[in-house]
Amino acid sequence: SNGVTEILQKDAASCMTVHDKSSHCLCTHFGAVFSALIYTAFSIFQFLALGTHFGKVFLLDIQGNVTQKFEISSVKINQISLDESGEHVGICSEDGKVQVFGLYTREGFHENFDCPIKVVALHPQFTKSNYKQFVTGGNKLLLYERNWLNRWKTSVLHEGEGIITNIQWRANLIAWANNVGVKIYDISTKQRITNVLRDNVSLRPDMYPCSLCWKDNTTLIVGWGTSIKMCVVKERNPTEMRDLPSRYVEIVSAFETEFFISGLAPLADQLVTLFFVKENSEHMDFRARPRLDIIQPLPESCEEISSDALTVRNFQDNECRDYRLEHSEGESLFYIISPKDIVVAKERDQDDHIDWLLEKKKYEEALMAAEISFKNIKRHDVQKIGMSYINHLVEKGDYDGAARKCQKVLGKNMELWENEVYRFKTIGQLKAISLYLPRGDLRLRPAIYEVILHEFLKTDYEGFATLIREWPGELYNNMTIVQAVLDHLKIDPTNRTLLTTLAELYTYDQRYDRALEIYLKLRHKDVYQLIHKHNLFSSIEDKIVLLMDFDTEKAVDMLLDNEDKISVCYLHKLFKRDHHKGQKYHERQIGLYAEYDRPNLLPFLRDSTHCPLEKALEICQQRSFVEETVFLLSRMGNCRRALQMIMEELADVDKAIEFAKEQDDAELWEDLISYSIDKPPFITGLLNNIGTHVDPILLIHRIKEGMEIPNLRDSLVKILQDYNLQILLREGCKKILVADSLSLLQKMHRTQMRGVRVDEENICESCHATILPSDMAKPFSVVVFHCRHMFHKECLPSSGTLPGVQFCNICSAKRRGPGSGILEMKK
Repeated sequence: SNGVTEILQKDAASCMTVHDKSSHCLCTHFGAVFSALIYTAFSIFQFLALGTHFGKVFLLDIQGNVTQKFEISSVKINQISLDESGEHVGICSEDGKVQVFGLYTREGFHENFDCPIKVVALHPQFTKSNYKQFVTGGNKLLLYERNWLNRWKTSVLHEGEGIITNIQWRANLIAWANNVGVKIYDISTKQRITNVLRDNVSLRPDMYPCSLCWKDNTTLIVGWGTSIKMCVVKERNPTEMRDLPSRYVEIVSAFETEFFISGLAPLADQLVTLFFVKENSEHMDFRARPRLDIIQPLPESCEEISSDALTVRNFQDNECRDYRLEHSEGESLFYIISPKDIVVAKERDQDDHIDWLLEKKKYEEALMAAEISFKNIKRHDVQKIGMSYINHLVEKGDYDGAARKCQKVLGKNMELWENEVYRFKTIGQLKAISLYLPRGDLRLRPAIYEVILHEFLKTDYEGFATLIREWPGELYNNMTIVQAVLDHLKIDPTNRTLLTTLAELYTYDQRYDRALEIYLKLRHKDVYQLIHKHNLFSSIEDKIVLLMDFDTEKAVDMLLDNEDKISVCYLHKLFKRDHHKGQKYHERQIGLYAEYDRPNLLPFLRDSTHCPLEKALEICQQRSFVEETVFLLSRMGNCRRALQMIMEELADVDKAIEFAKEQDDAELWEDLISYSIDKPPFITGLLNNIGTHVDPILLIHRIKEGMEIPNLRDSLVKILQDYNLQILLREGCKKILVADSLSLLQKMHRTQMRGVRVDEENICESCHATILPSDMAKPFSVVVFHCRHMFHKECLPSSGTLPGVQFCNICSAKRRGPGSGILEMKK
């Protein structure tokens, strides 16, 4: 309607194309300053380009309003092509005119040919491409592209098979139809891939033209007469190529239809087909209304999904060639173009589906469909549908399902909510609806929640406790519920569930002392959370033993975290957290560890810097704690005595060796060797472990001749293996260094061998003139050093003392620095 109605009253439509992405044409009415803003504002809309029999092209929005008009010719417009950006348009007409121009400027290609041009197609990326490619079809298929001199170059892609009636360009593939069949050309490899022959050659190609449509970048749909073929472009196996193109076409579906094809468009895995219907009577042929069918292609046949006969103006006068089908992929809109009418078809939406479900009284499916699509809520009485569905579920006994649906159906209608609560109470199913009641910003009256809580309190203590935990305390009158719980506790005073719930209710009411009293009575671990959250430390000083009695870890952590509020009394964890805070207790801790917790004594002695060492040594010697005494002796500087204790009292050569390694004292190693020299097991241990700290020869020379040493052979073999390993490591390191040096040398050589870019922006470092002459035809000579400094050869001084060797003037202060090598250019 709108502008299209007026156009078609005076003229007739000959072709139309749809652009999916943006109505750039609307920008042309405004200044360039606002073009970016207008582009953004209309980027979500489509626009249409309509050609007429009187040689005009109109740009339209999707409501049919004219936004721009072009006077192209005085005769029929045969084809309009838009690139993907919608910024450039190609137009051809029956009198041989071809125009390709930008919608902003009209600048571009304008040419008149001596024969009709039936079709034109722009490269999908025409605006972004440097070559600005497009093809035209008349007697020949011509490819136009702009060269580097901004001139148009023409190439003949095909000729000699009659008039070309259709061209479709998708990505790098161009498909076209002529009198013989359909061809596909790969623009990237400049190869023709296939030739799909026309089936019914008895039909005139000018009366029953070929319909072409790309489903995707590799699937072409061909419709001609009553025949449809789906062709898939595939990559050829490299081993099978020989002289064949790198791609080939496989026909995956081919079948005949009942009527003549005027247009094709993809719809998911199905096809939308526009059929021209010619019915026979006894005496004459007459034309019926065109049909728009959805079909499901099969390998050798098809299945009809739906069929609609279209009423268009003057359909009785139209031929098959008078109809066209264009589609918008983004919106699933289909445009049926006839000379005097344009029809827009779209997929049935959720509204249509819901109407059908309601008509069939399928309330459950209707509600589900309405929930999926929020736009349908205004059109349909969703609550009415939903209430019918809830009633149906209640009648079936699915009370949980009915209650769950209340959330979506009742929404914010508090009156309906309260009615449903009382209905569920009547049928004894308050538990079912309690899980789904509003509890956020929208709430029912407190009495409603209290009714449900009282119901649970009568029959289900655990369920009652769950609701108290999950429901915010503001939903109901807290004191009313507390009194109800106290009444039940008179009957069952030790019920743990009721007591715990009462403590939670007291917490909601900020009566923390009563809640703490109940938690301590129950020995409930949530008492720690309550103390921390509400700062009740002053109330627990006389209850610390009770707290630790049922959860020591939590109690100690709490005391340590709040030592400023509670007196310090747990020294071990205090020391682990901070070695300095309890330093005044460290002397006392030594005796406590020695008496009650010896495993932690040695770690304490190692980590503490405040404990008195003499006192610690005295305590450890009194109790014959050898390891602790050894540590204290070494810390006090008496390493020899410590080593002697290890050897004599522990008789542990490994520990003695480890001790000597830690001290790293040559005299200590000498003492260790002297003490071990008459003890064969100790000698074995030394031979196996001291190789990396002491020369084993020193030990071997001191072994008495004839002494039997256990596993001596193995010890000597280990010494030799350690030595060989050291030699191998050194040799390996040497090889790695040599390989790295060679690799870096080669990298430096490759770097210095690279060319240096010289262009008109570079200047001579001597005369500061441009390094390249303005007239490149004249001979010139340029010297470029590795330091990237450039000179005219005549601007360099003489080579100096070394004949044939030139140095960069700027870098000459560096002895054969980065400018020592040169690259000379001559022309």
